[in-house]
Amino acid sequence: MKFAPIVLLLPLAAWAGGSNYGVEPGARAQIEGRVTEWPVPTPKFARDPAPAPDGSIFITVMSGDRIARFDPLAKTFREWELPPGAHPHGLVVDPEGVVWYTGNGNGTIGRLDPASGKIQAFAVPGGGDPHTIVLDGAGKLWFTVQNGQRIGSLERSSGRMQVWNTSGNPYGIAVDGAGKIWFCRIGDDRVGRLDPLTGKMDEIDTGRGSRPRRMAVAKDGTLWVTAYGDGRLLRIDTRTARVVQAYAMPGGAQSGPYAVTVDAAGRVWVDEINTDVVAIFDPAAQSFRALRLPTSNTGIRKAIIAADGRYWYMGSHSGKLGVIE
Repeated sequence: MKFAPIVLLLPLAAWAGGSNYGVEPGARAQIEGRVTEWPVPTPKFARDPAPAPDGSIFITVMSGDRIARFDPLAKTFREWELPPGAHPHGLVVDPEGVVWYTGNGNGTIGRLDPASGKIQAFAVPGGGDPHTIVLDGAGKLWFTVQNGQRIGSLERSSGRMQVWNTSGNPYGIAVDGAGKIWFCRIGDDRVGRLDPLTGKMDEIDTGRGSRPRRMAVAKDGTLWVTAYGDGRLLRIDTRTARVVQAYAMPGGAQSGPYAVTVDAAGRVWVDEINTDVVAIFDPAAQSFRALRLPTSNTGIRKAIIAADGRYWYMGSHSGKLGVIE
């Protein structure tokens, strides 16, 4: 398949996607609930989809040391091989169409230019296992280092990195409209917050056994967090740094809410990894709509809303890339 390089020099919005993935999500007037899936070429724990400016979807293939791109129009895949042992975990695509990924296996942040195939690797200070990566409104990359107990930033133009120590196996990460960095401390039952200007960190207690996992920021400043440990969706006010509400997931305490993202209408999309359900929460109606996936044991660990409002997910267990319309 022929791949055309993408060159978009547009400024990033402060709210760059429901999970800070650079492409602002859309919203569909009506969610039909129609699901389509495609087997990926290398189903070796493929995970963590991210949209590109041209509408294509990129995924990491963690156990296969590859990055794959799916063309939604042609319905075809293309793959790039990464250095052995990179074990890519998360990724994000910048405005120029360049892919940045976390080298979970070799302690790096990787850069793949899909047009040339050129790969660069930037060593994370102190090494470790880089995990989730996002893009802030100024175009800087932010990432967690799970077992390395750090969060970090990378300037795309210079490759300069900075890291901050924390605890609790930092997992999901998000950036609010004021530029504050939020991250899940899954092992501590807390959500952390960093002020990059001062270096000050503070935290929110999310309750014993809550195990906050991933998060997404809505346009209104609400931070939505999945409480994987006790089956809740948490609503945090980023201005007051308080949990203002918690909602029980449709599948109950053992449902395993995992990935979360927000569409342009403010609807919150959460997958229950233990029930093969994607639940859509409407904050205005204060209610969930549950959509059951067609494949059992799908294993969604990350999902996104594309610019056209469609919900894309990767089944790490099933080896299938899927979309809900």
